[in-house]
Amino acid sequence: MSAPAMAVEGMYTPDQLPEIADDLREAGLELDPNTLTDLTAFPMGAVVSLGGCTASFVSPEGLVVSNHHCVRGSIQYNSTEENNYLADGFLAADREGEVPAAPGSRIYVTTELTDVTERVYAAVNEDMTGTERYDAIDAARKTIVAECEAEAGYRCSVRSFFGGLQYKLIKQMEIRDVRLVYAPGDNIGKYGGDIDNWMWPRHTGDFGFYRAYVGPDGQPADYSEENVPYEPEHVLEVSSAGLDDGDFVMVAGYPGSTSRYVRLIDTAHTFDWYYPTWMEVSQATVDTIMDVAPEGSDARIRYESRLAGLNNYIKNRGGQIEGARRVGLVELRREREAALDAWIAEDPSRAHFGEAIAALDALSAESNANDERDFWYNYATSPTHLGTAYRLYRLANERELPDAERRSGYQDRDMNFFTQSMQRIDRRYDATVDMAIWQRMLEFYMNAGEENRVAVLDEALGLGDTYNADDVAAIIAPYYEGTTLGDAETRIALMDASVEDLEALDDPFMQLAIALYEFEMEMEARGNETAGRMNALRPAYMEAIIAWQRSQGEVTYPDANSTLRVTYGSVLGGSPRDGMAYLPFTTLEGILEKDSGIAPFDAPPEQLELIENGTYGPYELESLGSVPVNYLTDLDSTGGNSGSATLNAQGQLVGLLFDGTIESVNSDWHFDPRTTRSIHVDTRYMLWVMDYVSGADYLIEEMNVVGE
Repeated sequence: MSAPAMAVEGMYTPDQLPEIADDLREAGLELDPNTLTDLTAFPMGAVVSLGGCTASFVSPEGLVVSNHHCVRGSIQYNSTEENNYLADGFLAADREGEVPAAPGSRIYVTTELTDVTERVYAAVNEDMTGTERYDAIDAARKTIVAECEAEAGYRCSVRSFFGGLQYKLIKQMEIRDVRLVYAPGDNIGKYGGDIDNWMWPRHTGDFGFYRAYVGPDGQPADYSEENVPYEPEHVLEVSSAGLDDGDFVMVAGYPGSTSRYVRLIDTAHTFDWYYPTWMEVSQATVDTIMDVAPEGSDARIRYESRLAGLNNYIKNRGGQIEGARRVGLVELRREREAALDAWIAEDPSRAHFGEAIAALDALSAESNANDERDFWYNYATSPTHLGTAYRLYRLANERELPDAERRSGYQDRDMNFFTQSMQRIDRRYDATVDMAIWQRMLEFYMNAGEENRVAVLDEALGLGDTYNADDVAAIIAPYYEGTTLGDAETRIALMDASVEDLEALDDPFMQLAIALYEFEMEMEARGNETAGRMNALRPAYMEAIIAWQRSQGEVTYPDANSTLRVTYGSVLGGSPRDGMAYLPFTTLEGILEKDSGIAPFDAPPEQLELIENGTYGPYELESLGSVPVNYLTDLDSTGGNSGSATLNAQGQLVGLLFDGTIESVNSDWHFDPRTTRSIHVDTRYMLWVMDYVSGADYLIEEMNVVGE
């Protein structure tokens, strides 16, 4: 059951695929690898971003499929105690029954990708300070984006690759009218809950559907009853034939971030301090929410998405710490850096690499020394409406500048998002819960040591030298009693307020935000200075990595950065540790074995009856004698790949990637072919649930489902 040595590492950018074309063909790809470089051709043109997850068009009428946990925020946003779609699921009876997704939801269709490295660095010189360098690069990127977005309906970004060695302009159609179409209840879509999260075997129906709408003219538009379904140029066929053990698979998606090239000094800092500390604080947040908001209450529903996210990352980072220990990550980094140093020393012409790397490590040590105080300050200032007040005050200050000189997030192009962020607070906020979390965070802050206290915060709140629960509760309660920011109309109206208007506003959160504003700006300036200095050094480090790996016959892929990537491999079980074997598939019968009738193992009674009766329909896999639910592959993936289309050799949809095993989460830092496994929901299970359990027949008919 152990993994073969051929397990494939690499999240490749589409333009790199010709370099590995022979490997793709040998692995089993039947499509021409060169066609995968065209983001507007099949199949890449059907793969889209949700801005944090991946999705795919599966019908010519704008139907989009992604993971249940990727659309769950919209399910939660539309849920109430009376209509709890999280528990019961949601299925629109027809187009009129489709409901708007959570405010800020987007579907991004990538249309162009252009190298703009020379333009970004045109105004940069070696004599600049870190801040000057940061500002010059930021200004260039904003200019390029503004030119790109002159065409209405598009969202553009300039992304850094290889630590700033390369910059690419990414142009995406921004579909703003996104509607929830169908998602099963948590007892299918989140079956196993946090207990099964990151675990194998899994039996989770992690899928859900949106629909993209545009104006009658076919252009992106805000929500309107007059809007019509978007007609994508490319649509994926959905396979009901599925896969067998060992079959070729490929994933196209938008992985969030990896740290494969992070230096030893930052790796050790992350695993020795940051991850363990973050986990402690996050677990305290989870415990506080669960204590204050009873299960099933409106307050708990408001925090379900946040709870799910926190629990997911707590388990993930715990797995990363264990994985780092198991593979000896710190020692592996030390060995890699020693080998790179030896390669540099072999040739005097490479000496500049060594100089840049030494300076980079010294700068990292300097930066890490400030992290702890910033960490505790950020959590001590984390109340929802304090963040709201800061953003509104910052907006008022930024609007005193020309649009091109404002910081990203506060330009005219950002105001639609800004407004929607003000709107969606109401469905994800409860004052009692927020106040309890703030008090717990202040306890952490006040107990973190004198060296981590921030005088301006202590003075503004009137905090004492030591934490006392009653005293702190008395300090923060008036903020919630006196704020006007709990009203969405008020928040949106304040977007047009001037600096003077906000300074005169009798709102405690606003006055606290104003008191902290200068310190916040100093923190940001320090961060920008460091980022600019890093930018002067990291490209040389990555240039050395690329040249060193090329000398060994390797193609260097950039760390993930939420841009479109392709990874490939095969359906494969494994043996992540001694005495443990993972079979490649789970089946319907596993749901019966796990089911206790108590959440999160509480499958719908009608589903259990179908399984007991062996009602498989055309979705049975002959080699299993049942319907496969989830399967494993050796694909290289990470967060952001959630919802990614899993494609077979012909480019047909055979599943959706939704998770990895707990042993593989450390692959964000180090790819281990033995333990790295991705988990996918099988399209056959998706179709079986839609057909037999949810009655979503009309959606199956809308898709192009293909068999053998």
